[in-house]
Amino acid sequence: MQAKFKCALLAGLISAACVPAAFAAQPVNVMGQTDEQVGPIESLARQSWREDMAQIATPTEGCFQASYPSIIWQQVACKAVTPHVHSLPAKVKQKHLQPETTGNGNDYVLQAPGSSHISKTVGSFPSVTGVTSEQGVGVASFGGGGILGPNEYSLQINSQYTSTTSACHGHSGCTVWQQFVYAPDYEVQGEAAGFMQYWLIGYGGTSCPSGWGSDGSGDCYRNSNYVALPDVPATKLASMKVTGSATSGGNDTITVTYGTAAYSASGKDSVVYLATVWKQSEFNVVGNAGGSEADFNSGASIKVKVAATYGSTTAPSCIANAGSTGESNNLNLGSCSAAGGTSPYIQFTESN
Repeated sequence: MQAKFKCALLAGLISAACVPAAFAAQPVNVMGQTDEQVGPIESLARQSWREDMAQIATPTEGCFQASYPSIIWQQVACKAVTPHVHSLPAKVKQKHLQPETTGNGNDYVLQAPGSSHISKTVGSFPSVTGVTSEQGVGVASFGGGGILGPNEYSLQINSQYTSTTSACHGHSGCTVWQQFVYAPDYEVQGEAAGFMQYWLIGYGGTSCPSGWGSDGSGDCYRNSNYVALPDVPATKLASMKVTGSATSGGNDTITVTYGTAAYSASGKDSVVYLATVWKQSEFNVVGNAGGSEADFNSGASIKVKVAATYGSTTAPSCIANAGSTGESNNLNLGSCSAAGGTSPYIQFTESN
């Protein structure tokens, strides 16, 4: 059994110190958390708390939970994942694109300015209107695979797949790709998983490094352990926020907040050394693995916000047709805008 820790903020710092759980309150079971209707003041307080939890680092590698209004991460047991491949976009596989709907390469991506490297990306949905249902469906060009059915989708923050690091072990043409994923029913029915999926694209040959699986096309992949979360219906996307962070020489972390609960899972950045090359971020709601598609009801409209930290207040760029995941949805992209400041971001609407 993993040791549990209670982490307290150091004065004035976004960091944490830990003491054994024996000296702390036991963690609250926040599985199944819902986002009930509250008054405007309480709603703002919860929104502020979710933003805070996206910024407060967990103290060590592992899995954690927190429950509003506490800003203390409490360690929980991580769970192992049976990998389901979150596919590469079709243009990487030299297949035909279907650019009329979002995903499979057709998506807006945030690009950091100049030589800046992204250390953190926060994905959210500031506005969700007209969403009454969603269903995951198979896509023929990807073999009809994935986790399919009502409320089967994933939220993904994805890096670019065009950079190489020492994780490629000198293999010519090899590049790295990392995904921060929230996925309902990924391992256990009725339970979502928050984890990272890592790729060595174009590694070549038929043999992958120890601990990595092969997609059969010369690419290698592996998953981090996952933190268990509630299955959130697609009608509640506006209540969710996903954060991916990468720290050179430290840990990479996915944090998911929903309602009054926060969940986090982390692993070593040295799996693919993302922090040294992270220049672009994609975030969206798409199919749940296997190149599948998230199909929303007619009349659905979702505003997508992708914010990033890269050590500059300069506005990022909106890059079209630069998405790096093969999963998709059935929504059509509108225009994209970008803004600088203390939390630079891009924003766009997709609808049908």
